[in-house]
Amino acid sequence: MTLEFLAPWYPTLKALHIVSVISWMAGLLYLPRLFVYHCSAEAGSVQSETFKVMERRLLRAIMAPASIATWVFGLAIPLSGAIAWTDGWLHAKLALVVLLTWLHHLMVRRWKEFAADANTRSHRYYRVLNEGPTVLMLIIVFLVVLKPF
Repeated sequence: MTLEFLAPWYPTLKALHIVSVISWMAGLLYLPRLFVYHCSAEAGSVQSETFKVMERRLLRAIMAPASIATWVFGLAIPLSGAIAWTDGWLHAKLALVVLLTWLHHLMVRRWKEFAADANTRSHRYYRVLNEGPTVLMLIIVFLVVLKPF
C-alpha cells in the first residue's frame, strides 16, 4: 500500500523521522541513568522528589511525543513508496522498533514504581536496562544503512 501524495514529502518525512528518533533515543538512554541515581536517594527526600520531577518531565515532554512521532514518520516513509514493504531489512527494523517500544513501556512501569516510592530493584538492574536501547539502536542503524537483505 502506498499513499502517493506523500512521495514529494519523502525528504521532509525522513528528516522528521531522524529528529524524532534522536529525541526518543535520548530519553531511552537517559531515563535508566536517572533511575540508577534515584536508587541511591532515600524515599521522600528532596533528592528523590527532584528525580521524580525529572523522570516525569522526560517521559511526558520528550519520550512520549518523540516515540509517537518516530512511529508516525517512520511508517509514513514506506507509505510514500520510497521503501518497499517487502524489504527484509525493513521487517527486521520494525521488529526491533517494537522491542524499543516494549522497553519504553517497561521504563514507564519502573517510573511508576519510583513515583510511588515502591522501587525494589538495584542500580545494577537499571545499568543493564540502559544497555538494551543502545544495542537495539546499533543494530537498527546498521540495518538501515547497509540494507543487508
